[in-house]
Amino acid sequence: MPIYAYAILLAGIAAWFTPFVVAHRKATAANTVDQRSRWGVLLQFVAFTLLWQGHFWTRQLPPWRLVICVVLFGLAILLSWTSSSALGRHLRVDAALGAEHQLIRSGPYGLVRNPIYTSMLLVLCATAVVVTPWQLFAASLVLFVIGTEIRVRTEEMLLAARFGEEFQCYKQRVSAYIPFL
Repeated sequence: MPIYAYAILLAGIAAWFTPFVVAHRKATAANTVDQRSRWGVLLQFVAFTLLWQGHFWTRQLPPWRLVICVVLFGLAILLSWTSSSALGRHLRVDAALGAEHQLIRSGPYGLVRNPIYTSMLLVLCATAVVVTPWQLFAASLVLFVIGTEIRVRTEEMLLAARFGEEFQCYKQRVSAYIPFL
């Protein structure tokens, strides 16, 4: 695999991850935390780790794979920056709500309820198209989806308990991960 492919992967991951580091510094303390979502985080971590288990350094890399990778990273980066900006101080790794938590429906949250997880899926795919054989990608994708569903269900239980009918209307109107599905 050519060195520029590694540079694209590194730059894409760094650009995607940066807004979460910045937003974490602004986060306020949560008063309601559901730690069950950490199982989802673990599965998502394993999914991303699995991507790198093939002999990627020996792979031939046709140019079309890099083009797809760059497009996917571009979408993922756009979502990560706009999502973290929309969430602001409410952004957390754990499923948690602060006393001042609001139901965010603006920006990318007007298109999908979970744009950060959509951006993570795009990063997973962008990485896989460059470094992962399809069998490992399929296993990784299954683990990622299971982990994401654990997190989403935990988070949505908290949101439903806090915002009730307002959240249920939002949930019916806006799709979970992919706009208009």
